[in-house]
Amino acid sequence: MNSKRPVNLDLSTIHFPLPALTSIVHRITGVILFVGLIFGFWALDASLSSPEGFDSVRDALANNVLAKLIAWGLLSALGFHFVAGIKHLLMDTGYGVDLEGGNRKAQITVVISAVLVVLAGVWVW
Repeated sequence: MNSKRPVNLDLSTIHFPLPALTSIVHRITGVILFVGLIFGFWALDASLSSPEGFDSVRDALANNVLAKLIAWGLLSALGFHFVAGIKHLLMDTGYGVDLEGGNRKAQITVVISAVLVVLAGVWVW
């Protein structure tokens, strides 16, 4: 065992580069979307069960602040996950796998995702 190997267990002192952060957030948004399927399937089932169920889902999304926040959060996670997924597909084709290209794609991912988050917020609210 190499005793000269540095050990840093304080994660608050580690500064990740932007491409690493976008990759981590891509994974997190994937988990959020997976868990969010529970709410999506519930709303779909309720809205398709009867006209009254449809009205209750529509009213919840129109009048309930928590339902709007959940919808906005899921749409925001979907937007970021989609854009980061496109970034990863481009990397799989060999485009921008160098350091400069990775930083540029991460910046573009953040900017496009921020625009999508704002648009989702405008649409939901």
